[in-house]
Amino acid sequence: MLDPLMQLGAGFIACLSPLHLAMLVIGIVVGLLVGVLPGLTLVMGVILVLPFTYQMDVTASIILLTGMYVSGTYGGAFTSILFRIPGEPIHVPLLWDGYAMAKQGQPAKALGWTLISALVGGLISAAIMVMLTKPVATFALRFSSPEYFAIVLFGLASVVALGKGSLGNALISLCLGLIVASVGTDAIYGSYRFTFGLPLLADGIEFLVVMVGAYGVGEVLSRLERGFASKPVGSVAGTRTQLPSLREIGAVKGMMLRSSILGNVIGLVPGAGATIASFVSYGVEAQFGRRKGAIGSGTAEGIVAPQAAATASVGGALVPLLALGIPGSGATAVILGAFMLHGVQPGPQVLLFSAPMVYTIFASLFIGVALMGLLGYFAIRPLVKILDFPEAVVSAFVMIFCFIGALSIRNNLTDLWLMIAFGFLGYVFERLKFPIAPLVLGVILGPLAEEAFMNSMISFHNDWTVFFTRPISGTVMALVILSLLLPFIGSVRTRRAARNSPAA
Repeated sequence: MLDPLMQLGAGFIACLSPLHLAMLVIGIVVGLLVGVLPGLTLVMGVILVLPFTYQMDVTASIILLTGMYVSGTYGGAFTSILFRIPGEPIHVPLLWDGYAMAKQGQPAKALGWTLISALVGGLISAAIMVMLTKPVATFALRFSSPEYFAIVLFGLASVVALGKGSLGNALISLCLGLIVASVGTDAIYGSYRFTFGLPLLADGIEFLVVMVGAYGVGEVLSRLERGFASKPVGSVAGTRTQLPSLREIGAVKGMMLRSSILGNVIGLVPGAGATIASFVSYGVEAQFGRRKGAIGSGTAEGIVAPQAAATASVGGALVPLLALGIPGSGATAVILGAFMLHGVQPGPQVLLFSAPMVYTIFASLFIGVALMGLLGYFAIRPLVKILDFPEAVVSAFVMIFCFIGALSIRNNLTDLWLMIAFGFLGYVFERLKFPIAPLVLGVILGPLAEEAFMNSMISFHNDWTVFFTRPISGTVMALVILSLLLPFIGSVRTRRAARNSPAA
């Protein structure tokens, strides 16, 4: 144990060198900006920065990209909480309670909870990554497509917690999202689906178009109908950064630790990443948490669970990358490309012969999380002050950023029209009291579930029982079934209690 600690100490010294520290700061700042801008995803941002690492040292390159990866899981929280526009799909679950808390007049408190969650989740993740790299990576190697499908399905099952008003409406919204996700070319067989002979639909509908349209444009249309009678989250003049007290943090410390560990474990699954970690952690808290009935109404638990899991997934995704050469997420796939670009193949040989580089990367995650927290602390107040502008002005800028974000996805005007269409759909959903969250959930997780399911069927000769006979996937599937049955069981108990009450 002493040797790894000594190597980690040497990694901290190397990471604090002027070049490495400069790369880390740049990565943190760029990651925050990428996370804030709707339409520019974290993976896209890392890809755009990758060419600039060609002439760099391999360690400096990885530190830069890792810094972006860490802060990108946090940056989108600003627009999610303040404007109801998730900069990343990672922050869709956080939006449900974060925006609700902001509308209650506590935007700085919501951002404070997000900052603490990201800081704690990131530090726990970094510690776990250092201590358990080899054994945890070996366990993650047992995950195959059935386990991945089971985890994604568990994320989809969280729809039972999202349909606050009506489970039926939530299921309709989810199914519509799954249909939208299936538009385009089949990933396995290459056949067209729901394109209706239109070439513009052959490439499918980007989930960011749906997300920015349904949430951003739909919200602006709803405010326009009300005549911009109120500000998005109320008056916040003179608001300062409001971090939760130690007593408040102590009340959720168990849940924060649970969400961080859950995010770390999900990050280990190749291809899962922060988005699934965020959705699953929120779903677990909404169905099994101590205050599950209050989730969605602006509670701290609804902010802490997805953010802690999302940031914690970074360390989990880096473990299989560094130890086995297997990327755990889209961003780590790009980081793998950076390794290969510099002639380095991650895996056991890297741990054996390039330990100083690996431990410098470990140290950069600790320092990067701390820098992210520091920058986030000072960035909250200027961002909150933006809300002092008239609502019409703020909404105009929101629309501008929505259009810029939609156009930047594929540089295609078709995406603008699709964004407007989903904006009207989001507006109609608000009017008819249909939840938008399951729609977005289906669009984001639907393709992942389909791909994992089809790969499982191909690999196991169409034997659907494989999802239940394998120990890990079987356990997760049991949790899926349980989470779907609990609302019905609760409904039956409520009706029985109503019939047996004296008033009946």
